[in-house]
Amino acid sequence: MPDTSLETLIEALRKLPGVGAKSAQRMAFHLLQHDRPGALQLSRALDTAVTSVRHCARCNTFTEEPICGICLDPARDAHQLCVVETPADQATLERTGSYRGLYYVLMGRMSPLDGIGAREVGASNLLDRALDGVVSEVILATSFTAEGEATSHVLSEALKLRGIRVTRLARGVPAGSELEYVDLSTIAHALVDRR
Repeated sequence: MPDTSLETLIEALRKLPGVGAKSAQRMAFHLLQHDRPGALQLSRALDTAVTSVRHCARCNTFTEEPICGICLDPARDAHQLCVVETPADQATLERTGSYRGLYYVLMGRMSPLDGIGAREVGASNLLDRALDGVVSEVILATSFTAEGEATSHVLSEALKLRGIRVTRLARGVPAGSELEYVDLSTIAHALVDRR
């Protein structure tokens, strides 16, 4: 249990992904020694975000409004619903500029070994959203990890049972790569999914 403000700060920084004890200590010392205004700015930004950011009532992403800007955009194709694991995944797809449909953010992926099932990732809310009478295709854009594949499979089966067309992101050899350096699983999937 931390007993000083500095130890409390270091422990708080360790909660960030990929930040170990030494990195957290370096960050804390830097902020306190070289950038106290930056530390205050970070503190205020975190406080504001924690108190004002919520989940969109339609797609579950982060927003400050009841419904996010993407869900309210009349130029989006409401017939397509892309399912992603996190708001970061949604932001990545948005940066491509190639998808103009709507989203549903699971806020995680199924992991039975960790006790995370369909209920914990909001599968019933997704089904309600997909069965709104407008959506005609659900694009599953979960990661290609074991958990992401399991999530995709469970959701795909549930959606297909309800008559919804389900597609999955393609996977294969990355552009600009040389085959000898690509892992065998990726090459195998690229062969199966060739077009």
